[in-house]
Amino acid sequence: MESVKGNLLEKINSPADLKKLSKGELNEVCKELRDYIIDIVSTNPGHFGASLGVVELTVALHYVYNTPYDQLVWDVGHQAYGHKILTGRRDNFDTNRKYKGISGFPKRSESEYDAFGVGHSSTSISAALGMAVASKLKGETERKVVAVIGDGAMTGGMAFEAMNNAGGENSDLLVILNDNNMAIDPSVGGLNKYLLNISKSNTYNRFKQDVWEGLGKLDGIGKKTRKFIQKNQHALKNMLLKENNLFEAFNFRYFGPIDGHDVEYLTEVLEDLREIPGPKLLHVITQKGKGFPFAEKDQIKWHAPGLFDKETGEIYKCDCDLEKAPKFQNVFGETLVELAEQNDKIIGITPAMPTGCSMNLMFQQMPDRAFDVGIAEQHAVTFSAGLATQGMVPFCNIYSTFMQRAYDQVIHDVAIQKLHVIFCLDRGGLVGEDGPTHHGVFDMAYMRTVPNMIVAAPMDEVDLRNLMYTAQQKENAQPFSIRYPRGYGIKPDWKLPFEEIEIGKGRKISDGTDIAILTIGKTGIFASRAVKSLAKRDISAAHYDLRFVKPLDEELLTEVFTKFDKIITVEDGAVQGGFGSATLEFMATKGYSSQVKLLGIPDHFIEHGTPEDLYSECGIDAKGIKNAVLEMLKK
Repeated sequence: MESVKGNLLEKINSPADLKKLSKGELNEVCKELRDYIIDIVSTNPGHFGASLGVVELTVALHYVYNTPYDQLVWDVGHQAYGHKILTGRRDNFDTNRKYKGISGFPKRSESEYDAFGVGHSSTSISAALGMAVASKLKGETERKVVAVIGDGAMTGGMAFEAMNNAGGENSDLLVILNDNNMAIDPSVGGLNKYLLNISKSNTYNRFKQDVWEGLGKLDGIGKKTRKFIQKNQHALKNMLLKENNLFEAFNFRYFGPIDGHDVEYLTEVLEDLREIPGPKLLHVITQKGKGFPFAEKDQIKWHAPGLFDKETGEIYKCDCDLEKAPKFQNVFGETLVELAEQNDKIIGITPAMPTGCSMNLMFQQMPDRAFDVGIAEQHAVTFSAGLATQGMVPFCNIYSTFMQRAYDQVIHDVAIQKLHVIFCLDRGGLVGEDGPTHHGVFDMAYMRTVPNMIVAAPMDEVDLRNLMYTAQQKENAQPFSIRYPRGYGIKPDWKLPFEEIEIGKGRKISDGTDIAILTIGKTGIFASRAVKSLAKRDISAAHYDLRFVKPLDEELLTEVFTKFDKIITVEDGAVQGGFGSATLEFMATKGYSSQVKLLGIPDHFIEHGTPEDLYSECGIDAKGIKNAVLEMLKK
């Protein structure tokens, strides 16, 4: 596609081209870069507000540092679009997040400028520290390492583990705290309040400004003193602030807070910091969505808005038939509120995703019973466990891909103690354009190995609603995992009276005689379509929706293996160790000898693209299931 590029940006094919410009030209580069991001993302959806907020910082970093020799690590990666455009991917940036196009996140295999692959939060300081230590061991004394952490990622405990280690190692490392007071939703907790206090300290900031402006009026000695203060301002801060600086306590030299939208000043500060050895933290204040008024006013909506009109700010809605049915996340959010109204023991917990998982509905209606714990999945699980010990019924909603970060807590803090924590794993399966860091394909395999754990997956919205109702019943007071997909369901009329589902019981969707198709979760929708298509070929396929991966419905499976000698299992999770594997284990244990084919996510990481493209690639859409049936029946 043709997109508008300014006169300076179109000449920048690498940071080396950027360095040829004067500092005075950087403001124009920032304007053109911001306009280009707006132009492309309006027609090719992606993460939006975060990248707009770091345009000046991105330009300054690549202007000052010798990338890719100097290592630049972006935390999460939501804010790396400007980085990609400046590092040789400007002309194919319109393929961002598209099938076979460039990734929406930094990716080592994509560019030498992407020093570390990211997608999950709070990893940058750990990775950058590893790079800094390696550089020291290799004698690369000129190589610099920078970690840019923000978008709420500093609330993750791993960031503080890394800072503790880095301060002890005294490594040459710069951490830039991109402080915009936002993750996807507003940042929460004590750290957020602490950063606000620093950025709004009238005593310190007034003193700094007065001294700085006064020294600027002096010649020679004034300018030298300015530089001295800039390099030693951490000592002044400890004298001026009433309490010790948190980052100084980790043995980091703290600089800031400074304006993250003043590109010329940013370059000056970074040039000075480049020459200062040891662990340093630069606190930069930015505005998420900077330069696009609609995104500045509603930063939550414009985190990843989808298609929009860049002139009017209108966000285009999907005009597909599926939108007549609700999103699974909205079914979760509305059902949680409804259940909480009936059961005063129910508590909602989410690690920084209230809007993403629709728990914001509970925050609005029952703020005392809903908790956003920040980007801290481990804490979310153990916090839920603590609530459960006191008779509460916590619904802990974590995206499937992020639950991987809290696996030990699931086992050690919940399952061993057989606590009644209900894990609602949003974004189960192939999520689409976010790619391998966000596909929720491992949860069924890793959850089914945990003793005391019930593992369920609804095929549709009504099933999700009824599984949530079932999970909070007293007789089911044990760890309970419910995973469901991203996006729209198939049943517009889903608000039916609650029905309790018997634990470990599946259901027959359609009868047949030639072959049996066993499904779990969303793949049941695809299988139902395949069965109808096969019927037109006079092939009679039975379809069973198991609902539970653990415990399996052994009565149903006995019926299937007794009646059919050809069976296909379908799942939108890892085929190794998942639902199909559980079915084979049952077959082997019971001594059956049917021919079984497993369809699921193969043993490699699936890249990004539309969910339709990816399900087709894995052969688990309706067409793939139909073809698998035809192939089996040939034999």
